[in-house]
Amino acid sequence: MDRRSFLKNGLAGIAGIGFLLDAPPLKASQRVGPYGSIEGIKPDENGFVLPDGFKSKVIAIGGDPVEGTDYQWHLFPSGAGTIPDGNNGWFLVSNSEVNNFLTPDETWGGASSIHFDSSGAIIDAHPILAWSHSNAGGTVTPWGTWLSCESDLFNEGKVWECDPRGIQLPVKLDGIGSRNHGGIAVDPKRQCLYITENHRKGLFYRYSPSKWPDLVEGLLEAMKLENDGTISWIEVPNPLDKSIPSREKVNEGKLMPGGRGCWYEKDSVYFATRLDNRVHAIDLLSNQYEIIWDGENGRQPLTGIDDLTVDALTGDIFVAETNGNMELVVISPEGLVEPFCRIIDPRHDFSALTGPCFDPYRKRLYISSQRGEGSRLVRDVIPAVNWGSGSYGSRTGITYEISGPFRTTEFVDAQSTVGPVDSHLTTSTLLQEHGDEEPEKNVLTVPTTEIVTTTSTLKLSVNKPQEESFIKPKEETSSDEKDSEDSNSLLLVGSFLGVAIFLGAGAVAIRQRSSKSDEVPS
Repeated sequence: MDRRSFLKNGLAGIAGIGFLLDAPPLKASQRVGPYGSIEGIKPDENGFVLPDGFKSKVIAIGGDPVEGTDYQWHLFPSGAGTIPDGNNGWFLVSNSEVNNFLTPDETWGGASSIHFDSSGAIIDAHPILAWSHSNAGGTVTPWGTWLSCESDLFNEGKVWECDPRGIQLPVKLDGIGSRNHGGIAVDPKRQCLYITENHRKGLFYRYSPSKWPDLVEGLLEAMKLENDGTISWIEVPNPLDKSIPSREKVNEGKLMPGGRGCWYEKDSVYFATRLDNRVHAIDLLSNQYEIIWDGENGRQPLTGIDDLTVDALTGDIFVAETNGNMELVVISPEGLVEPFCRIIDPRHDFSALTGPCFDPYRKRLYISSQRGEGSRLVRDVIPAVNWGSGSYGSRTGITYEISGPFRTTEFVDAQSTVGPVDSHLTTSTLLQEHGDEEPEKNVLTVPTTEIVTTTSTLKLSVNKPQEESFIKPKEETSSDEKDSEDSNSLLLVGSFLGVAIFLGAGAVAIRQRSSKSDEVPS
């Protein structure tokens, strides 16, 4: 089954886009998915309920040194990916989603990297992006770098290209513009990027660099959707002008509220929107759009949709929940939707599953509990974020590895009329479908011919910017930009802080920079 037939005969087949958007939520399939049901299975020592044969392992705890290194793992891990090192090992790169409204005068986010050898043992860990904040979604590039998106509450978020080794300084991709970036994906075939917007009036964007693979400058467009499901792209005028948000410059852009995870796979792009609990797909060969999961009105088993990844071999979509039941849910090409993993330990209450990604050889799946309970208090790491001294005050986040018998052949349910998955096996989920062209000299590149264990040059720059490529503390936004936001926005920030207070926060520091922000904090 090719991607253009994805789920046509399964739970979310579409007769017409208008029909689906106006129809009540479809009933979820009651058939068991390719990994079976996890109901009735006892949790492991980490609180994970997993299919038979699978197990979880702690990789890193926020605020603690990564095993075998002196590098302190970042707080609130978010979007993640893996990048081969050229010697059968790989880097796990991960964003740190310390939101700028929590520390308005400081930048505690960024991204880090853990280097593994071919056996999955840790070699080293280091920062790859410093002096940044609100780093949510991201993606790997075909040439071995990491793109880190700032999900900025005040429409000033940037996208950074980072070296997973931490040797070269990050590059700010100005051409993409400033906004609350949710997720991003690279399309090497069409030489462009796709970007979601984490805003209740967010759009879905395409960015075409002027000189691929140099990503600094390019054309930004927003997606338009016709009644028959056909998509087209509309140029966003003056994307670098922040006085008017990009979404307000394109009247015909299709609303995608609360855009989050985004993934390119074999001529299709998949992305999630959290405010309507939907997973979307675009067939890039036919320019056809469809909704492959509609979770409005709390439809089970997938709610609180956030990040996602696609298994390149089987076509399974693994979707992480940012609340809901703390589940990682599989949407199979056969149209089956089934929880693959559930965390039931109360130490993960009010957390979110983030950054699902496979290692390059599909033996391990990494995922984080963004606010899972660690061993240190959040305020001891970031003084401005005081969530109290109790259990809830130590919600620093934990990154895990899940290993087990991930399926390597197509699963065809006896009750399904869908044929085998038209998929391909690659040695890496990173190095898919890209040419052998050498990047231009001025492009940030990472050689993959040998393991590099050099100490990161960013370690001395974590708390103080040394180069222009690092984000400086932000200036006050203009009154025009403040006025461009909707009047009811602080309710969202207030709800987030309400949770923090409930957790025993007491004194979460927040400086009210804007009374009219309308973003969607994690």
